Amino acid sequence: MAESADAPPGGRAWSRPALVVLGTAGVLLVAATGLFLGAVFLHVAPANTLSREYRDEVDGLVYPEFEQNWKLFAPNPLQQNVALDARVRTVEPGGATRTHDWIGLTARDVAAIRGNPAPSHADQNLLRRAWDFYEGSHSAQDDSLTNPRGKLAETYLKRIALQRIGRTVEGDRILEIEFRVTAATVPPPEWSGEAAPPAPKVRELPWWPVDDEDHRGLG
Repeated sequence: MAESADAPPGGRAWSRPALVVLGTAGVLLVAATGLFLGAVFLHVAPANTLSREYRDEVDGLVYPEFEQNWKLFAPNPLQQNVALDARVRTVEPGGATRTHDWIGLTARDVAAIRGNPAPSHADQNLLRRAWDFYEGSHSAQDDSLTNPRGKLAETYLKRIALQRIGRTVEGDRILEIEFRVTAATVPPPEWSGEAAPPAPKVRELPWWPVDDEDHRGLG
C-alpha cells in the first residue's frame, strides 16, 4: 500500500493536541525535577533565609527516603550489630485473635546478602536506616516522641515490615504489629586485649495497630 501523501517522509505525524500534551508533560517534568533538586540543595546547604522559611516543606520532601548522609564519604565503623524482628497479631473470621512467632527481618536481609556479588541497597541499609530514624526520634526509656518526625518514623518502619510480611498471615488479616530489636556490640579482635563486650540488649516496642491505610501503595 502506498504511503499517504500527507505523512512526513520517514517519520510519524503528531497531531497538534498530542504535541501540546507532550510539551506540557515535558515542562512539568523538568519543573518537578528542578524543584526536587532545589529542595535537596536547601537541605544540605548551610542555614539561610530560604532553608529556614521552608524548613518543614523541605524536610517533608527529603525525609525519610532521600536523606543526605555525608557519612557515606567518611563513614564511622558500625559499633553494634542490630537485628530487627517483627511479629503480628491476626484476627480470625470468628473474631478470635492469634499472636504469631517472631519473623527475623534483618536475618532475611543478611541471607539475601551472603554470597551475592551485588547485593541490593535495600537489603543492606533499608531496615538499619529505618531503625536509626526511629531511634533518633523516640525515647529509649518509654518510646515517647522526642521530635516532630517521630510519627513519620513509626509509619516508615511499620510499612517496611508490612511490605515484606503482607496483608495476611495464614489467611488471617493482620490486626497489630510489634518490633523487637537486639543490639550486640561488635567484639574487639582477640589481639587487642580489650574486655569482652556486654551482653546484647533487647528492646521490644509497643504493639502498633494496622489498618488498610498502612498497606496503601505497597506492592
